[in-house]
Amino acid sequence: MNITFENINILGHVVFESHQYKHIHYPEMLLRYDSNFIEFKKSPSLTEFKSAENYLRNYHLKNGQKHVKFYFPANEKPAVEILDYMNQSGYAIGFLELYTIQPHQFPFVINNPDIVIDVVTDKNFEAYLEFQYQQDLEFGSEFANQKIELHKRNFEDKNILQLIALYKGNPAGSVDVIISKETAEIDGLVVDENFQKKGIGSRLQKFVMEEFHDKTIILVADGEDTPREMYRRQNYQNHGYKYHADKVYEN
Repeated sequence: MNITFENINILGHVVFESHQYKHIHYPEMLLRYDSNFIEFKKSPSLTEFKSAENYLRNYHLKNGQKHVKFYFPANEKPAVEILDYMNQSGYAIGFLELYTIQPHQFPFVINNPDIVIDVVTDKNFEAYLEFQYQQDLEFGSEFANQKIELHKRNFEDKNILQLIALYKGNPAGSVDVIISKETAEIDGLVVDENFQKKGIGSRLQKFVMEEFHDKTIILVADGEDTPREMYRRQNYQNHGYKYHADKVYEN
């Protein structure tokens, strides 16, 4: 199976599409940058980028949104003049990396009785929501509250499996798994900072490998963040990169 960024789930609706780009919008969560952006189908010229920037800025202003975000074509670095313009204009520029693994390739994980992985059900949903809320507060209470509503929608989605990790009975980590016919996407893997380096992230992934042993496991990682090194050590294979850039306006 040939895995590309097209296999990665996008939370949002296509509200406009041209030969140049797709405009993704998610009114249910306007603060989520990864659900409100423009994705270029082909590398733009500087003039084309500025035109798209102006369009998105005006669209977001009408919805009270203070950011703009752009994704560039997979495995292509933006042109030098665009990078220069974005750097001069105050954009944060980064890139994502796409990883896959076959479940049997995941390393052996030593069992730790202090760590329990549970599927989120009616019985533990409130604990899961509280854990997520505390994790998201660093982005502000408004974002955290909007995220709670997203978790509630995901809970009702038969194609999303929510998992929570307990360490000595305390909520310590979580992950969502987005299920399709041939893949299972690891999304939003998080371990509370008070419980890191205890093997919780590995146990969450191992659960996914066992639960979806007949699918290709996929995920995206920040190309400049430390988890990507963990994924490489765990035998994940890199399948490409994608540049992105965002800017937040003060008013």
